[in-house]
Amino acid sequence: MFIAGIRAMGELDIKKVIALSTLRQLGLMFIVLGLGLPVLAFYHLVSHAYFKAMLFMCAGAIIHTFKDYQDLRTLGGGFKSLPFSTAVFTVANLRLCGVPFMSGFFSKDLILEMLIMGGPNLFVFFVAAISTILTVIYSTRLIQMIFFGRLKSEPIFRLREIDLFIKTRITLLLGFSCVGGLGIS
Repeated sequence: MFIAGIRAMGELDIKKVIALSTLRQLGLMFIVLGLGLPVLAFYHLVSHAYFKAMLFMCAGAIIHTFKDYQDLRTLGGGFKSLPFSTAVFTVANLRLCGVPFMSGFFSKDLILEMLIMGGPNLFVFFVAAISTILTVIYSTRLIQMIFFGRLKSEPIFRLREIDLFIKTRITLLLGFSCVGGLGIS
């Protein structure tokens, strides 16, 4: 879990950062299973699935929009041209970070609470807490490089937002991820 978080900090491929983030979340689920709380691990899996699916779909749309570039060094400047993608990607990353009262918060807060109250030792709690902080750092880095960074690849004169079919699917996932964590808690 910790190694996946460290690795995501230095990764330059948008899909690999999101995949390493998923690996980190799976590590957290295994820690919860080690605590003997399979229902909490399943709860985190389901609440995580809502916004991670939305994040993968949005990342795919962004990659397609930027002429199939997925290297973070070549992406940038999508804030003004891609308002829907910027908003959804940012909301999904905020949920991943565990911002209070979003679906990721309910499961992560409960997991960290259980680690404090009945965890095997203080070391496991600190590894989980540091890994959660790493999630915030690499998620913020991802948003900054894609949307607020300077475009360094060939000039793209016209970035187009994703089509309506994909937008409706992402909006459906957005609704589930907004109330999904609270609803299943």
